[in-house]
Amino acid sequence: MKALGTASAAPGEFDTGRLQVGETRDGSEFGLPVAVLNGAADGPTLYVQAVSDGDELNGLGVLQRAIPQIPPAELSGTVLVTGIVNYHAFQVAEHRNPIDDTKMNRTYPGDESGTASERIAAATFDAASRADLVLDLHQGSTSRMINEVRVRCGQRHRLHDECLELAKVFGCGNVLDQKGPDGQLARAGPDEGVPTVDPELGGCVGWDEESIQYGVDGLFNVLRYYDFLDGEVDLEPQTRAQGFDRYGSPVGGLVDFQRDLGDRVESGDVLFEVTDPFGQRKAEVTADDDGVFWRSRRLPQVATGEYVCSVGTDVDEY
Repeated sequence: MKALGTASAAPGEFDTGRLQVGETRDGSEFGLPVAVLNGAADGPTLYVQAVSDGDELNGLGVLQRAIPQIPPAELSGTVLVTGIVNYHAFQVAEHRNPIDDTKMNRTYPGDESGTASERIAAATFDAASRADLVLDLHQGSTSRMINEVRVRCGQRHRLHDECLELAKVFGCGNVLDQKGPDGQLARAGPDEGVPTVDPELGGCVGWDEESIQYGVDGLFNVLRYYDFLDGEVDLEPQTRAQGFDRYGSPVGGLVDFQRDLGDRVESGDVLFEVTDPFGQRKAEVTADDDGVFWRSRRLPQVATGEYVCSVGTDVDEY
C-alpha cells in the first residue's frame, strides 16, 4: 500500500483523500485534496502539487486533465499528488494565504507547529521528501508570462544538473535557471536530495488552455522519460535565461507594449511607452540588456514605479 493523508492505494490502484493540516476559524478540521496512483510494478516516486499560490489555477487544470489519463495498471512506481496546497487562499481566489498574509512558496520546508502556511508547507514537504522527483506547478500569477520551467537551486548546487535535466524533460521550451528565494519548494527539495523544479505555466485569470496543455504534456514527458510509463521522449533544446531584468514605469499613465511575450530583444530596444489618457507619450523605456521578453502586467494603467515587465537575460540554448 502507498498512502498520502487518507488516500491509500494498493498496487495497480488509485485513491483520493485528504491531508489534514489544521482547523478553520469555526474549529472545523480541514484537509488538502490528495491522490495516490500506485503502479502495478515497482519503480520511483513522483510528487506533484498545484495551487501553492491561491490564484494560480493552471496547475490544477493540469491535474484535472492528466490524472484520469494515468492508468495505475500500466504505471511503474508511485505518483503522489496534492491538488490544492494553499487551501485558504484558493477559497477566496487570492494569491497569499489570508489567514497569515503569507506567500506559501516562501515557507518551505515548513514547521508543523508554526503558522497556518508553515504547517501546510511542513505537511506537503513531508510528502515531497519521500519522492525521487518533484514538480511544483505554478503560473505567473495573473500577469502575462511565457510558459517556462524554473530551476531554483542555484548553479553551484550538487543537484543542479539533475534539476536542469528535469526542466528540459518537462519541455515548456523556456527555462529560468536562477537561484530562487529562501522558502521555495524548488529550493528546499534539492537541499533534501530530491530534484525539484517549478513549471510556470503562463499567466492568466482562471484557466488558460494552451498553458494547461503544456503542463499535461510536460507531466507525461516526465512519466515516460523516468520510466513510470512506457514511451519515448525526444528532448527539445530549451531557451535558458540565467538572469532577470525587471522594469517599472518612470511615470503614471497607460502602458503601450512594443514587444510581445517570447520576442528576442536587444539592448536599447523599446519595451514599452507610457501615454496620458489622451494618447500623448510621456515616457519610453528601453531594454538594458539583450534577452527575451518574458513577462508583463495585464492591466494597462500604472503609477510611478509600478511593475510593468521583465526580460530574461544571459540567454543561451541547452
